[in-house]
Amino acid sequence: MKKHERTKKLSEFLTEEEIKQLGTSYDTVGDIMILEFRDPELAKKKKQIGEFMLNNYKNINVVASRVGMHEGVYRTQKLEVLAGENRKETIHNESKARIMLDVENVYFSPRLSTERLRIAQQVKNGENVLVMFSGCSPYICVIAKNSKPKEIYGIEINPTGHEYALKNIKLNKISNAHLYQGDVRDIVPNLKKEKIKFDRIIMPLPKQAEDFLDSALSVSKKGTIIHLYQFLKKEEIPDLALYRIQTACKKVKKKYKIMNWRKCGQFSPSVFRVVVDFQVL
Repeated sequence: MKKHERTKKLSEFLTEEEIKQLGTSYDTVGDIMILEFRDPELAKKKKQIGEFMLNNYKNINVVASRVGMHEGVYRTQKLEVLAGENRKETIHNESKARIMLDVENVYFSPRLSTERLRIAQQVKNGENVLVMFSGCSPYICVIAKNSKPKEIYGIEINPTGHEYALKNIKLNKISNAHLYQGDVRDIVPNLKKEKIKFDRIIMPLPKQAEDFLDSALSVSKKGTIIHLYQFLKKEEIPDLALYRIQTACKKVKKKYKIMNWRKCGQFSPSVFRVVVDFQVL
């Protein structure tokens, strides 16, 4: 069904403003559509909307809605199934990779697909890559499927995310990945003891990745490229991000240069996800 036809059908039970809100308030992960109802009046119609989405969107077998905000160390979010099959596990296809996950118990953002591919396309042949906060391994899988690194290391504190990461390495037939379950601050020192240094370090923690810059710098070397992700208020972009990098590098007496920064998502009307690419000199 074409977009204008869906809009016409929705107008039978939603107002024009409600249709507009709905159009920007959902994600699709595999065959699961995840809706977000910020308007209490719209939320009253969530079951009806769920059935509509199930019947009018091709390849959708489950429609769910977010309950509350992302919370806890694992940044997971409760979901309520509104229509379709009563499950929260799916396989998401992205940039030649297949990513299995439970959308309620593992943090994953399909909106970062362009960003994951951007990073993968920068990875040079033979690089050693570290992905901190690697989740169910979307960065690892996309990198492995779109470039030729020597080795890829992933660290994830959520045991459920780690279990799915192990499954995804097998699912994508990746033989050069090393996955660790635990806190970055506990795992990185062990890598350092093994004298492992990285050509590229990716830090996609949803919040407060900057608190782990010291860990990243401890396993960097001359030429290492670090991709740091942060949530910043509009008025903080990019100054606060650059200041945090400057402070962390100065503390360990490492020189650096900023290569690039860009917005790669939005958390709220005034808060954006920003990535800064910088190189250790």
